[in-house]
Amino acid sequence: MNVSVNVPEELYRRATEVAAAENISVDDLFASAFEERLLEFERLKEKASRGSYQKFLRVMSKIPAVAPPEHDRL
Repeated sequence: MNVSVNVPEELYRRATEVAAAENISVDDLFASAFEERLLEFERLKEKASRGSYQKFLRVMSKIPAVAPPEHDRL
């Protein structure tokens, strides 16, 4: 299947450099990057399914209720 995707010129330029260095096509580089990103989303979704609001509250209850140091404030 062929799909057209618009990418910024700078991203495409960098991709061509990486593809050339890896001796693969730009299409293969983008396909592998998409696949890696999709797998990352799937792993994140699976991890999230193991979490719960109660677990979150348990962890947060271990954090002392103090103001952050000056260098950590926004």
